[in-house]
Amino acid sequence: MAPPVTERGLKSVVWQKIKATVFDDCKKEGEWKIMLLDEFTTKLLASCCKMTDLLAEGITVVENIYRNREPVRQMKALYFISPTSKSVECFLRDFASKSENKYKAAYIYFTDFCPDSLFNKIKTSCSKSIRRCKEINISFIPLESQVYTLDVPDAFYYCYSPDPSNANGKDAVMEAMAEQIVTVCATLDENPGVRYKSKPLDNASKLAQLVEKKLENYYKIDEKSLIKGKTHSQLIIIDRGFDPVSTVLHELTFQAMAYDLLPIENDTYKYKTDGKEKEAVLEEDDDLWVRIRHRHIAVVLEEIPKLMKEISSTKKATEGKTSLSALAQLMKKMPHFRKQITKQVVHLNLAEDCMNKFKPNIEKLCKSEQDLALGTDAEGQKVKDSMRVLLPVLLNKNHDNYDKIRAILLYIFSINGTTEENLDRLIQNVKIENESDMIRNWSYLGVPIVPPSQQGKPLRKDRSTEETFQLSRWTPFIKDILEDAIDNRLDSKEWPYCSQCPAVWNGSGAVSARQKPRANYLEDRKNGSKLIVFVIGGITYSEMRCAYEVSQAHKSCEVIIGSTHILTPRKLLDDIKMLNKPKDKVSLIKDE
Repeated sequence: MAPPVTERGLKSVVWQKIKATVFDDCKKEGEWKIMLLDEFTTKLLASCCKMTDLLAEGITVVENIYRNREPVRQMKALYFISPTSKSVECFLRDFASKSENKYKAAYIYFTDFCPDSLFNKIKTSCSKSIRRCKEINISFIPLESQVYTLDVPDAFYYCYSPDPSNANGKDAVMEAMAEQIVTVCATLDENPGVRYKSKPLDNASKLAQLVEKKLENYYKIDEKSLIKGKTHSQLIIIDRGFDPVSTVLHELTFQAMAYDLLPIENDTYKYKTDGKEKEAVLEEDDDLWVRIRHRHIAVVLEEIPKLMKEISSTKKATEGKTSLSALAQLMKKMPHFRKQITKQVVHLNLAEDCMNKFKPNIEKLCKSEQDLALGTDAEGQKVKDSMRVLLPVLLNKNHDNYDKIRAILLYIFSINGTTEENLDRLIQNVKIENESDMIRNWSYLGVPIVPPSQQGKPLRKDRSTEETFQLSRWTPFIKDILEDAIDNRLDSKEWPYCSQCPAVWNGSGAVSARQKPRANYLEDRKNGSKLIVFVIGGITYSEMRCAYEVSQAHKSCEVIIGSTHILTPRKLLDDIKMLNKPKDKVSLIKDE
């Protein structure tokens, strides 16, 4: 079994696999190498290691394979690249002829299966210069300890655009995603039972069938693997339309709120302190960030100043003593104090920036949004007329168009679709004719917009006894799904399996003869089982949070959640607006 997803979890599992399959494979005592990366592998390595880790593995320089580089003929080069024609062409240019070779020799490691056409090109062009050529099967980015992404945001367009000329592109994207998902399972040493949400679209069903087939092939071919049958894990595949509400609602837990309201790019937060511009990366190496990112903003604002007081009082206590040993202790502790204070200053700035956006406008919005999303107010009374909740938002001149569109969408989701006449009136009143596709195009995700749906809305779990903040009463749908999957309560008609359901998840208690029978099948299932989730078309930060919360509550079942990419409400609305426009073909498809 793979190690449990703890200590930086998935990131650590991925780094250990890269270390074993790449670095240990080509290491020679006292020999330094140059490392060449493409766009995808640069993100992959940045997500799970630091430059110091690479130095420890004998890497002296890391270069971009696409750039022009000076030859270093006395050194060997390690190529860690995706199996695409662009990356392979760059490699071939480096070894065009013996006299022009850029490096002494090459060790090539592909993230994934390399098509025969590319492999044969390499073989015929420069096989004498190659010491190794291997596929390591890691074709995803471990974004957090329990979150992965395939890094294919364009898949959203191909999977949901109504344009029939995209059919071939969509098939190729589906194939590529299925291969990537198999590498997630392989990295976790799992051969899970695959199931999917059956309606309203068939993307999840198609992708699940492809993944099941490729898993079967992978474990047949993989000689090293001892896993041939199904392991005690589930992989659940879902179409993005399963929960539109969580994608547009203003979330007030720290990470989700910050990424929604502030211009954070590539996890980098820019802020001013003492009049100087600074930037900080929001990452899991920062223990304080890990501790507070899923907490409500109100709790964060209380907690950080408390921590700052604690640190300064510890520091003062030490400063009061003038003995040499006390001074020596202080000198040792100073860098630690400095580091801690810096982190807290970053997060305090981040929290205050969020509040500066929240206080003037968003606070009022949140009450209306929660009432629309839940259909009840903070006192638990049923909302009788959703339009009366929506109108004050639309009439408020301080809200921008995105916020008004988000409110209109929540109104439409709350009544399960509306009439063409009503929608036209809303669009005209708010003067968002140019942005109206941000609303209408949701129908391509299987979400009722016009006309109203005759089907009832799915029932939600009763969470009225759970303690929540008034402006954060909504619980993402994914939490219900995760809890029901772990407790074996998902309806098998709505959530069918592609494969035979692993015995430990099907409630039968049937155990194979090779396994030691246990008194309780639930105990058996929960002992180290994983629930892997994949959402086609993006996940939100609030859904990522749910994966951690459910894992915390069900200690021995780990939830690993992933998607094509990570969503923020604005980016999603921009992508939805583009669904009915022609798109220049984006080459995210693996070369044939």
